[in-house]
Amino acid sequence: MKRRGFRIALVVAAGALILAFFALGLYRELTLTGFEARRQELAAYHADHRALTIALYFLLYVLVTALSLPGAAVMTLAGGALLGFWPALLTVSFASSIGATLAMLTARFLLRDWVQASFGDKLKAINAGIEKEGAFYLFSLRLVPLFPFFLINLAMGLTPLRAATFYWVSQVGMLAGTAVYVNAGTQLGRLESAAGILSPALLLSFALLGLFPLAARKVLPLVKARRIMSRFPRPKRFDYNLVVIGAGSAGLVSAYIAAAVKAKVALVEKHRMGGDCLNTGCVPSKALLRSAKMLAYRRRAAEFGLPESETECDFAAVMERVQRVVRQVEPHDSIERYTALGVECLTGEARITSPYTVEVNGRVLTTRSIIVASGAAPFVPPIPGLEEAGYLTSDTLWALRERPERLVILGGGPIGAEMAQAFARLGCRVTQVEMAPRLLIREDPEVSALIRERFEAEGVRVLTSHAARQVVIEDGEKILLCEHQGTPVRIPFDRIIVAVGRKPNVTGLGLEELGVRISERGTVATDPFLRTSIPTIRCAGDVAGPYQFTHTAGHQAWYASVNALFSPFKSFKADYRVIPWCTFTDPEVARVGLSEEEARQQQVPFEVTRFPLNDLDRAIADGENCGFIKILTVRGKDRILGVTIVGPHAGDLLAEFVLAMQHGIGLNKILGTIHVYPTLAEANKLAAGVWKRAHAPRRLLAWVERFHAWRRG
Repeated sequence: MKRRGFRIALVVAAGALILAFFALGLYRELTLTGFEARRQELAAYHADHRALTIALYFLLYVLVTALSLPGAAVMTLAGGALLGFWPALLTVSFASSIGATLAMLTARFLLRDWVQASFGDKLKAINAGIEKEGAFYLFSLRLVPLFPFFLINLAMGLTPLRAATFYWVSQVGMLAGTAVYVNAGTQLGRLESAAGILSPALLLSFALLGLFPLAARKVLPLVKARRIMSRFPRPKRFDYNLVVIGAGSAGLVSAYIAAAVKAKVALVEKHRMGGDCLNTGCVPSKALLRSAKMLAYRRRAAEFGLPESETECDFAAVMERVQRVVRQVEPHDSIERYTALGVECLTGEARITSPYTVEVNGRVLTTRSIIVASGAAPFVPPIPGLEEAGYLTSDTLWALRERPERLVILGGGPIGAEMAQAFARLGCRVTQVEMAPRLLIREDPEVSALIRERFEAEGVRVLTSHAARQVVIEDGEKILLCEHQGTPVRIPFDRIIVAVGRKPNVTGLGLEELGVRISERGTVATDPFLRTSIPTIRCAGDVAGPYQFTHTAGHQAWYASVNALFSPFKSFKADYRVIPWCTFTDPEVARVGLSEEEARQQQVPFEVTRFPLNDLDRAIADGENCGFIKILTVRGKDRILGVTIVGPHAGDLLAEFVLAMQHGIGLNKILGTIHVYPTLAEANKLAAGVWKRAHAPRRLLAWVERFHAWRRG
């Protein structure tokens, strides 16, 4: 009860003081106009009572800051003008820190218990961060005042930050900014006439007011980096400019760029050059899809006026062709090629032992910078019985040589969808199981519906909203037990492919031991320059996220390598404004920018333009007239917000729209560009034409119609 009574008394007292401040018009005194009106009077009083003036100024400053009243900045300028630089700097420095601490303690006393009790579960991460790095967070805010200081005072009162820490950090952190303001005040105090505004000293003071926050923002990362790196001994010289861990897409591009600019670079790969893309991902999957599509064409022979033929396939021969394609592409990513380019390629497991050292096969490499490009691996959910029954993933299915009669694909994302259609075309009885309500959940519902319709027409059994619960073996038969809207579903199978996503490879590299921060998604946390929490270590590709595409891995690699080699002289923020992707089903699904569903969720105003491919001459001639182009634009304008293409070679057709979005080209420019006839690419121009017809100037055309009628007589 005593605590509650004291809280009420404190609120009443503070409220009364704030009310009096505004009711009596005291706020007008804490303006530059108010100070200028009383400047001579205050200067005279200060001349007669120096100590008393400083004491009263000190108490008033503490009161204004503690009550979070407006006017502290003006008081700082006035202090410089009235007291002189050093007396004002000392007075303001201590008064502001004491007042800020009182404001913080007041907020803590009145609100912290309630806030923590009500939102403690949501504040756990913030509380942990404040306990560990609170002093640095506060110091950063004091140096770069993006938020008003009074809000910082109140917010910090709600956290576990110690009051003593708050005080000394505020004292140190605000000192430089206080000095700039006090100096500006001293220059204002010397004005004799309007011409004095143009004096070099005053202009420099105003320049410092603007430049200080910018300078602080540049200095702060250097201070933070120095603080982090001070724990580790720095070698006197380095063996390499850059060591890259992982020879997938991100690692290969990083090493290539480093070698191209004549840096000494080592590339470490523990398994096979080319990573997942070459060996288990993009290359083998597209080779498999191509064979499956040829078989599908053969089954459509009569549709093209050709005699029907046997549609069986040699499954083992198809899988051998996949490996031949991998071997044919392999030299592009080989040790021999990269060695010739100037990259030192090392085979073995890499472990980062410090921000400057990487250990490989017992050898310690010293380097100025490190790029982690360790990729990702298939995620296998903890489904009881799955391990015992045996499963395949996108990493292991390429060893298959005997076609499974009954195949379950677990997952309805891009990998699951591509494999479901391919294996169905190769003669497997495929059941695709997806926990979400539809396939390709990242795309619009109409896209999911079209793909599902095609799959089911080709014999794929699609089970959406089915949650896999267990795998059992009964009388030698493997059965996947699922649940669909509360009803159990049994799915017998011979083989099962797990394709429910991928998890970043972050363990076993020494990252956690060094304190490199891992994000909630399981990726290595990076800043916009792809730096980790250890400044000399950068990441690119699947291990960094947020996109798990080969082309985005290469895109990130450019930023990671250039920043690693040329920072701090020049750095570039990774650009994610225009990220395209494609799912290589038949028809393909390609997208860039916003989908219609995303635009609605984000409440972005938009218009939709559609062009069906069954109106495209080349698609009709090829017998590939299934699908559409859907373009989202700003209302009333031709600026593109997003494009979805469903159809043959959709990934290739998308490139024109990717270029347009990246460089601000609208649909009018696409419409005004000559496209070869008859090609699939002509669909892009025709889609732009649909938009143009919808935005034709109706009133102007009515006048033009009258003009032509007049000319006819």
